[in-house]
Amino acid sequence: MLKLFFSWVEHTLFGPSFYSPLMFNSSKAPHHSNPICEYIVGMWRLLFLLLPICSSCGNSSNSAAPDQPNIILILTDDQGWGDLSATGNTNLQTPNIDALATNGATFTHFYVAPVCSPTRAEILTGRYHPRTGVHGTSSGSERLDLDEVTLADVLKKAGYHTGAFGKWHNGMQYPYHPNGRGFDEFYGFCSGHWGNYFSPMLEHNGIIVQGEGFVIDDFTSKAISFIEKHQSDPFFVYLPYNTPHRPMQVPDRWWSNFKDKTLNMRHSDPAQEDLLHTQAALAMCENIDWNIGRITQTLKELDLEENTVVIFLSDNGPNGWRWNGGMRGRKGSTDEGGVRSPTFIQWKGQIEPSLVINEIGGAIDFLPTLLDLARIDAHLPHKLDGVSLEPLLLQTETSWPNRLLFQHWNGRVSVRSQRYRLDHEDHLYDIVEDIGQRNDLSNDSSTVRNKLVAAKTQWVKEVLVELPKEENRPIILGHPDYGHFQIPARDGEGYGGIQRSNRSPNCSYFTQWKSLQDSITWDVDVQDAGDYEVVLYYTCPKKDVGSKIRLRCGDQVVDGQITVPHDPPLRGMEDDRHPRGNSYVKDWKVMSLGSLSIDPGRQLLSLRATAIPGETVMDFRLLMFSRK
Repeated sequence: MLKLFFSWVEHTLFGPSFYSPLMFNSSKAPHHSNPICEYIVGMWRLLFLLLPICSSCGNSSNSAAPDQPNIILILTDDQGWGDLSATGNTNLQTPNIDALATNGATFTHFYVAPVCSPTRAEILTGRYHPRTGVHGTSSGSERLDLDEVTLADVLKKAGYHTGAFGKWHNGMQYPYHPNGRGFDEFYGFCSGHWGNYFSPMLEHNGIIVQGEGFVIDDFTSKAISFIEKHQSDPFFVYLPYNTPHRPMQVPDRWWSNFKDKTLNMRHSDPAQEDLLHTQAALAMCENIDWNIGRITQTLKELDLEENTVVIFLSDNGPNGWRWNGGMRGRKGSTDEGGVRSPTFIQWKGQIEPSLVINEIGGAIDFLPTLLDLARIDAHLPHKLDGVSLEPLLLQTETSWPNRLLFQHWNGRVSVRSQRYRLDHEDHLYDIVEDIGQRNDLSNDSSTVRNKLVAAKTQWVKEVLVELPKEENRPIILGHPDYGHFQIPARDGEGYGGIQRSNRSPNCSYFTQWKSLQDSITWDVDVQDAGDYEVVLYYTCPKKDVGSKIRLRCGDQVVDGQITVPHDPPLRGMEDDRHPRGNSYVKDWKVMSLGSLSIDPGRQLLSLRATAIPGETVMDFRLLMFSRK
């Protein structure tokens, strides 16, 4: 604006009309001008040239912040605090993640939930996960209540382009789907676990697609394309990676660095550590680092570094016993090692490089913090549990109030103050002096313990009371604002002899379907009546082709028959770097069942066989409903 003003002044005041009374020949552009005129114009133009230099003088961290900075939030899955060279692990090198710390802020004591979907819920809402309806990791318990407003909802309303690329894990069917939670673009999978990381079946805005290469590389490529497309406008990229979560798969390029490597830094109890698992996890972490380097290089090439907030953290503690700074606990634990996350925030020109923040913070703080950084005043329907960390990041506050953070999982609750942790059994530990939680101070510091016990009791009364006793929310089918609805085996119930391929539902399938009395059912709530094209994903050996099946929703039915064999081998073992405990996957055959007209209301969706000429009906993966 100042440049425009100076240009206007020069044109208006020092245009041809300014020269004319001072010219020797005012009828032409001057060949010989008045020295006084030349001096004034020269000084004015010098000031104009110096303007951009003067405006950038001084400490870059004090330069004017953009009103709507871009935001990139990178969340890894099962990467422990110790799985980085920035935190002292010499077993691996993560230079690109480390650079976020060098160029920005490091939170030395930052806390998340003990497992995946609860942390995601807290990041998206700024509220403790039990308040949001998220109380598990599968079978519907991972779904974020529909009255919750997400960070993406607010940013989208404020004019941001919003995209999520990776593992969602907060609901599958719209409006629980990412496209219903504020994200214009979604590419990835909605379950908590995926069985294959090399060109797997994924989805793009509700439509099933085939992935392109290793999933983390693929998610990053899609995120980069999104950034390039929206580089001229504010954007929010949510990049929830799904590694180093099992299965332990990683390309040869990364595995070759670790398959024969001696690990010098080990878990505090080496007998508990599975070295092969650790080697695979660290290889996956180095792949993550390489991909984060791709993101930051893209920002440099597009000249977006000073207009983009980049955040890195993990969703819980490590998924194995490996070096983690001597902390007690791992994934699933409410102890320090299960909930402390490596957390870095870079915003070049605004956050001081190599800033170290020792005050405790948590996943619940992201929503208020990012809204403050983006200067967005949102009117939210629920009270937030998190607080804005902007004063710590921008160093505008010299004092910081004491606060408590609570971690909960599976009936266990721990409390973290700035110095102490009260564990789920009410033992007290001085984390500053005893990070391994070995010395119980309950007797020596009874006053501190009693205060934390009282705070924990009050939190349980206020927050855990909101946890449902059981998951009874139906699956939403046919929402009027969306066109595609995935009904997977994961969300169904198998009856009779039908078995699930793995005890953990996620990307499992149903098998051993051999009887007319067997069935698969889903509790659905049809919200928009109409005709839907139904597609079946199945496998069936040639010897069993011919089974007839019936899909019923309420009083409406559609019949089909398996006429094309498809019996691919199980996949996954050829790419696993460590033996898996869950089932392998298949490539599925797609078959149209035809059109089904469904009525509104809560009803039972069921799939059963009406004729079985062979030994089995099929192995079943999912149904896809598309509005006609």
